[in-house]
Amino acid sequence: MANASTNLTGAAREVQVLKIDGYSASKSMCTAKKGYRDDGFIESRWNVGGYEWEVRMYPATVIFGAGYGEPLWLALKLVILGKPGVRAALGCRLVDPRGLLEPSEEKIVSTYFGSCNSCTEAILLIETRDLAASGYLRSDSLSVECSVTVLRELPVPTIPFPAKEAIVPPSTNLHLHFGELLQSGTGADVTFIVSGESFAAHKLILSARSPVFMVEFFGDMKEKTSQSVEIEDMEATVFKTLLHFIYTDTVPELEKEQEESTVMAQHLLAAADRYGLDRLKLICEAKLSRAVAVDTAATTLALAEQHNCLQLKGKCVEFILSSPAILDAVLLTEGYKHLAASCPLVLADLLKSAHGRKC
Repeated sequence: MANASTNLTGAAREVQVLKIDGYSASKSMCTAKKGYRDDGFIESRWNVGGYEWEVRMYPATVIFGAGYGEPLWLALKLVILGKPGVRAALGCRLVDPRGLLEPSEEKIVSTYFGSCNSCTEAILLIETRDLAASGYLRSDSLSVECSVTVLRELPVPTIPFPAKEAIVPPSTNLHLHFGELLQSGTGADVTFIVSGESFAAHKLILSARSPVFMVEFFGDMKEKTSQSVEIEDMEATVFKTLLHFIYTDTVPELEKEQEESTVMAQHLLAAADRYGLDRLKLICEAKLSRAVAVDTAATTLALAEQHNCLQLKGKCVEFILSSPAILDAVLLTEGYKHLAASCPLVLADLLKSAHGRKC
């Protein structure tokens, strides 16, 4: 019997060498050393697999994510500019145009781009203080070879069966097994301390689902050898729900219609963005977009701005400006005070749009 194979995915790949002349001058573009702002980069526009991309190179920046501080790194990340809904990977390595040095080890990061302007985690290619000794920085010039690979799912082929021979498999119960594993804690190798409560989990499962946990547990960070990790700035109930999603891909707490589920969606959206859980982030966006009301519009707008949720932001703005009465009511809410304090630029744009409509 002849063997046969079927492709389930289609891939498009492009490789380019990005060169920085005058690297020492470009280092002045580094971001602030406390906190994280997405500026100080050199961009390169790509079209791969029918999608528009931007590769951003940060000549000298702090580690991405609040709280890590020094040292400075040469870092890169991939941003989707046009239509979303695709998985892609960015690979980077230092190269020597002279051919005298072997390329450095390639570092790769991938993610599912579920919304426009979403991006990968940053690739920390090399510490800037190590560049001179590496040999790749020559005459103040530096070359980085980058590859962008776009993966698209193809229609799954089906095999027709006569009706009398059709076999109907049961619904998947994988999520039930993993949920039981989380609940029992069997084989757990890490304990999280969140707001005084403890949660046992498995590093491999967490890393398979979250690129942030992958870096923490299998990168060069201190959590790699830690059996106990303390999570700050998060409520225990939110982290418990986050763990449940990681293990089961479900969020029962958001299926309710009560006000509590909206508040949970707000907290979960921030947590999902923090740990790179794109599907959970989209689920929370959908929940919050259905719950936009006078009492929630300003708070949700601030949240959407802070976590780059463009569709949710548009939904909030559309609601707030839908009528003068609704606008006046929103201006009296506590959420509006939070918006004014945390997102002054968004507030200015909102008031400008409101003034334009009244004219």
